Amino acid sequence: MRETVLLFNFTDREKRNKVTRALFPLKLKIKEIEKKDYLQPIGYLAGNKEISPSEGEYEGEELEGEMLVMAGLTSARIDMVLKALRRSGAGSIPYKASMTPTNQHWNPVQLFKEIKEEHEKMHGKGE
Repeated sequence: MRETVLLFNFTDREKRNKVTRALFPLKLKIKEIEKKDYLQPIGYLAGNKEISPSEGEYEGEELEGEMLVMAGLTSARIDMVLKALRRSGAGSIPYKASMTPTNQHWNPVQLFKEIKEEHEKMHGKGE
């Protein structure tokens, strides 16, 4: 599978452009995911041929924030992505994740919920 960065709910065009410009030199595949595809498994969206698509289109609420998912990247490449994002001037993207053997089967809504809970615990907003 090719190194891929999935972008969810990047509605601010300027921010999205800064992110894509920052990642372009790293020669990653950058894929913007539409809300209607939020029922699809993360692995399928990232191009894993072994993961089948799910049926139907998502009609629920939009995610509460922007989410960036890195798929197929080594630890060193993830560090390069994070450094490029910091230098991009795009601002904060609090909901970031790396695709794992477990979460590749989750859909974006499930993954966002998990990341959000972890983020809140890390920043003292959890229970």
